[in-house]
Amino acid sequence: MDIKTIDTLCSDKTMKGRKAPPSHYTFKIKSFSWLSKASVQKCTSEEFEAGGYKWSLSIYPDGNKKEGGKDHVSIDLVLVDTSSRPLDWEINAIVNFSAYNFIDDEYHITQDTDVRRFHVLKTECGVAKFIDRSTFYDSSNGYLMDDTCVFGVEVFVVKSTNRGDCLSMFEGPIPCSYTWKFTNFSSAKLDKYESETFVGGNYKWKLLLYPNGIVEGKGNSVSLFLVLDVSTLPANTKLVVENIVRAKNQKTCRKFSNSNAAWGSRQLVALAKLKDPNSGFLVDDTCVFETEFTILGVMMPRTD
Repeated sequence: MDIKTIDTLCSDKTMKGRKAPPSHYTFKIKSFSWLSKASVQKCTSEEFEAGGYKWSLSIYPDGNKKEGGKDHVSIDLVLVDTSSRPLDWEINAIVNFSAYNFIDDEYHITQDTDVRRFHVLKTECGVAKFIDRSTFYDSSNGYLMDDTCVFGVEVFVVKSTNRGDCLSMFEGPIPCSYTWKFTNFSSAKLDKYESETFVGGNYKWKLLLYPNGIVEGKGNSVSLFLVLDVSTLPANTKLVVENIVRAKNQKTCRKFSNSNAAWGSRQLVALAKLKDPNSGFLVDDTCVFETEFTILGVMMPRTD
């Protein structure tokens, strides 16, 4: 049977042949025609496990007419035992149904890339027009041999790793500023110096100075950073701060958090320029460092 013929069997999803059986479950039914003769509207399999959940497979020999499956064999996947789940539970899965073809010795499987959503109001999904009845019951097509057929299903549960954040902007941004007068600059021997702690908004801050620079500023520039005292910041919270670095006349917007509590410049001003008596940066061996920043809002993980 060629692919074009197979494609016409399932009007909702394309079916393709595969030698390997379905990964999760197969349901073999003998004396299938007796289901219709006995007026059995739905035949349900035993429970099986896939993706950490229990499911069952339902076959409608005369079609699931409520879903528009008249004159077809319908197939449904049912999520079993949902009574213990919270009201807002939701499971997302990619589901592939199959029917075994005895002539081709292949499982003809729906190639479904859509994610099926199971929740409290929808505990089953399927394909109402899975296989046309006239095609299915004609043994020359290979789906029903000696009144026996085999259906299958694969269930790939999509584990959500989605995370989200919520940014709350303050109605009135909080302006903050601090001036640090650093004396005896030429005598500074330590790698770094810290200013006194100051309050900006409801948070504590300080300036961190590297007189001889760090990283790419090492030996050629002064490095200066605004540092947040993370002990004053609630867990899983980030502050959105607009900061002005005066030496570069540069305006930036940064997020301060427990893992990123400092921001500044490793090359705030070149040492040669700072020490030049005509530059005005160093007067009476004293230089002044300033920061101005505005706290715009807070960002926290979404809880909804």
